[in-house]
Amino acid sequence: MWDPSKGIQIGPVTLHFYSLMFIFSFGLGYILMARIFKNDNVNIKYLEPLFTWTLIGTILGARLGHVIFYQPELFKEDFWSVFLPISTKNGLKFTGFSGLASHGATIALIFTTLYYSFKIIKKNPFWVYDRIGIVVALGGAFVRMGNFFNSEIVGKPVDPNSPFAIFFPQQSSEYGATVPRYPTQLFEAFGYVCLFVLLWILYKKTNKKYQQGWLFGLFFIILWAIRFFVEFLKMPQGDEFIQFAGLNTGQVLSIPFMIAGFVIMIYSKKFKITEAENGKPE
Repeated sequence: MWDPSKGIQIGPVTLHFYSLMFIFSFGLGYILMARIFKNDNVNIKYLEPLFTWTLIGTILGARLGHVIFYQPELFKEDFWSVFLPISTKNGLKFTGFSGLASHGATIALIFTTLYYSFKIIKKNPFWVYDRIGIVVALGGAFVRMGNFFNSEIVGKPVDPNSPFAIFFPQQSSEYGATVPRYPTQLFEAFGYVCLFVLLWILYKKTNKKYQQGWLFGLFFIILWAIRFFVEFLKMPQGDEFIQFAGLNTGQVLSIPFMIAGFVIMIYSKKFKITEAENGKPE
């Protein structure tokens, strides 16, 4: 039975565990990226703008992605809730950003990182993507843990005798009677932690970080493959506006990213650099 409190009560304010998971993901991400910059002999002054643009791209892209792919009716019914953590339906109230989509965050991060790469650090964007992928893999695990605390993105019903059976009573109003379900949030989180460990080992122990784009391509393939296969066990997230051949919206959107990963890995051999070039600009 999984029915925890949704946060820590501090006076009149509730600090939600979901928000804490986001703070942990960005905090650890900053620490990890600082270590990566030091390891690559890149001036730490380039870290602050990377953090800023990554934060903007993640939050704005994830929110827009959710609304576009899963709740487009909000553009008409509650426009300001798309961009602000409020709801104007039935009176003004603070809601936080409820509804974030990883596909949208990924697309936005691609564009904000392009700007950062060309205008700020002046490196091949794949150099930046390779390193962001390591951090994002770990951050994704924290986000899914936040979903678990919120009892959201739950799995399909499962046999009560299954070792994976969990009751999510908080979601009975959305999914009907409380029945045992797969903890798909934990499945994804575990997959992302494994991906982080793999990418970190490859970054530290091999020369693949000098083959710009190789680590990022691998990150894309595995990350979206995890998402694709876990989707088979998930309940639908809102209205499934995109469906094809029995696949749901999350699966259909994951396929182009996996294909892109393969293409990037193939072409990464054209972007090899030396150890000396890796540290520029100083």
